[in-house]
Amino acid sequence: MKRIAGLIAVTLAIVLGFVASLAGPRVMAQEATPVAVAPPQNLLNTALLEGFVATEETVTINGVDIYYMTAGEGDPVLLLHGGLSNSRHWANVIPALIDAGYQVIAMDSRGHGRSTFDDTPISYSVMAQDVLGLMDHLGIDKADLVGWSDGGIIGLEIAMTAPERLNRVVAYGANFDPTGVRLDIGQNAYFNAYIEAASAEYQEISPAPEQWDAFLANISNMWATEPNYTEDELKSITTPFLILDGAKEEAIDLNQTKLMALLIPGAELTIMPDTGHFALFEQPAEFAEITLGFLGG
Repeated sequence: MKRIAGLIAVTLAIVLGFVASLAGPRVMAQEATPVAVAPPQNLLNTALLEGFVATEETVTINGVDIYYMTAGEGDPVLLLHGGLSNSRHWANVIPALIDAGYQVIAMDSRGHGRSTFDDTPISYSVMAQDVLGLMDHLGIDKADLVGWSDGGIIGLEIAMTAPERLNRVVAYGANFDPTGVRLDIGQNAYFNAYIEAASAEYQEISPAPEQWDAFLANISNMWATEPNYTEDELKSITTPFLILDGAKEEAIDLNQTKLMALLIPGAELTIMPDTGHFALFEQPAEFAEITLGFLGG
């Protein structure tokens, strides 16, 4: 436990040290999430996927092994998880998307879950290229994309670099530069519990669990320096976007969330009450309803 706590401290120190150097004084307008003992992962029910999953495969893309699963039939929707997470974390949401007539493709980003990583520094650009590579592998020219946290940022990246591959994007809990990370994230017991649970899950499902420290250092460097999208870049986006988040957001400053929605032409903004960064765990039915309403619009 002490070792994990030390890794958490190092991770958050890297991120917050960089953010603090960029950010001036600002008001934290959103509500603070009460301290919780159990991590959000405890709310998952992976048994919901039984009988739904059609394909589970690992394919080599851009020099690393990428795990993905597919389920359902219909128009394709890509589900991209957050940092330190994996595709299993969509378990509470996937059945609603399938019942609505979508084919779900949920992948583990490089280094996460059952996917591997190499010496290439992990970045949002690199992970976006992995997503496009998986789409090519599956013969998908264009798809909807639902991204949570880092997954939402990957959605922004693809919308800027390969908009022809996207129909609509839902970005939950995303930021467009490091100043969008809350300065008090390191003191949030709930978020720290999430990281501890993610470490334990990595040991359980990763093909190389001994690489956790190297993976954490790699992705921590990305968080400390990325993303760095300018206002002009956000204004150039032509893909329809729903910027989605929770009123009790533990990790992201909602001031930047709202600004991002204003900068992306035509973007819709929805703030879910009574939840924070982990709505897909805490309020999956509401999350799916809002997502489906936008995708079908």
